[in-house]
Amino acid sequence: MTASEPASWLSLNRANWDDRTRVHAASEFYDLPGFRAGGCTLRPFELDEMGDVTGRRLLHLQCHMGQDTLSWARRGAEVTGLDFSEPAIRTARALAEQTGLADRARFVVCDVHEAPNALAGERFDLVYTGFGALVWLPDLSHWARVVASLLADGGALYLAEFHPMSETLDEDGRTVAHDYFDSSAGTFDCATTYTDGPTLTETTSVQWTHQLGSVVTALAEAGLRIDFLHEHDVTLFQRYSVLERSTPTEYRFPPGHPRTPLVYSLRATKR
Repeated sequence: MTASEPASWLSLNRANWDDRTRVHAASEFYDLPGFRAGGCTLRPFELDEMGDVTGRRLLHLQCHMGQDTLSWARRGAEVTGLDFSEPAIRTARALAEQTGLADRARFVVCDVHEAPNALAGERFDLVYTGFGALVWLPDLSHWARVVASLLADGGALYLAEFHPMSETLDEDGRTVAHDYFDSSAGTFDCATTYTDGPTLTETTSVQWTHQLGSVVTALAEAGLRIDFLHEHDVTLFQRYSVLERSTPTEYRFPPGHPRTPLVYSLRATKR
């Protein structure tokens, strides 16, 4: 299955995320009131690795409700957020107004693969993609070409994502229970999302797991230079029961437990 096929996966996933938005917007996990009051949803290592974004034109692909997008705007970037869910983009636009950021933030309803057309050939200094985005994409080569086409010369992609190794471990966070190299489509029927809140009505989704080498290779083949690839021993939620909260928003393996990478980050520059 590729991104160019007329596929039911896209309509299934869009319906699923439209429904998730209803739950997420009211959840404690996303804490929209706290964000309106000035909260930042970016992780410390993202802020350090991205550096100063003041005045930079930043495009956030698969932005969901726009909190990360608007967090970059709060740090001085001129931001565009793009997502295929119309309810999510409505929420993002409302947040931009409520936080006084509408003058330097815009939001576009569009599937990521159609971004070059939707943005009419516009180029950006930075393309940002955050956690949990790549599992919804069937063809990383297509995605990487889209990213490259959206970058100005000398512009950079910054990607922060859950490490594919974390998908191979069992609940104990120690035993390898799943095939790292299985990247086939998986169809899931789940009545809950990853946040607190009521159950979903649209419960079916289609996802893919991509090996780390596939991500790097796709970007390199699209003409981007890999500047760094960092692996981190911290994650955003209690992925395994053994993980311990180390900060209000981070979880780690306890002392003495063998560690594996939980998330990774990379930057790739358009030559």
